[in-house]
Amino acid sequence: MIAITNFEAIIFDFDGVIAESGDIKTQAFAKLYRPYGEAVAAEVVKYHTAHGGLSRYNKFRHFQQHLLHNPPLTSAEEKELDRRFSKLVVEAVVAAEAVPGAYELVRQQVDRVPLFVASGTPEAELKVIVARRGLTPYFKQVRGAPKLKPVLISEILSDHALEPNRVLMIGDAMADYEGAQANNTAFLGRVRPGDGNPFPPGTPVVPDLRALVT
Repeated sequence: MIAITNFEAIIFDFDGVIAESGDIKTQAFAKLYRPYGEAVAAEVVKYHTAHGGLSRYNKFRHFQQHLLHNPPLTSAEEKELDRRFSKLVVEAVVAAEAVPGAYELVRQQVDRVPLFVASGTPEAELKVIVARRGLTPYFKQVRGAPKLKPVLISEILSDHALEPNRVLMIGDAMADYEGAQANNTAFLGRVRPGDGNPFPPGTPVVPDLRALVT
């Protein structure tokens, strides 16, 4: 088990790490693309699940090209997809249960080390969700899309003069793992009970965050 006291900063993913909201996003993608048929909706869910932590904008572009075989999305079309997706998810994410141990860990660690969020959710939307869940005071920075996870983590490290080997990234998707690897930070995976483990063999994982609360 990773010793949380070994680290001088912690970066959290949000969906599936702070809030138990991963399924909310999956259902929203399925609903958004179901008008194109159940086969397309199933492929959308499959891709989304395999690429957790990736910005929704990247997923919209992928679906447009590789599933719908349509011309690239215009800026207006992408904004409309984003608006519809946001309408499907924001209230549900605000109301979602916390991952067990997440709030306790955040409250316990906030006076010891700086805490951050790096998520694939659009940054403006993410900040609203974090604020409405009453968590804004706990985080030094809340960062989100359109920048990708490696860039978000890199900018957090740079902005706060953090030594990568003294920073822990906690995530539930390969995008989180790859972001940590790209920046040489430590990584802890959260794998929800019953879900498959997406991480390489030997990656430390926990079923929730209760074990990190001391």
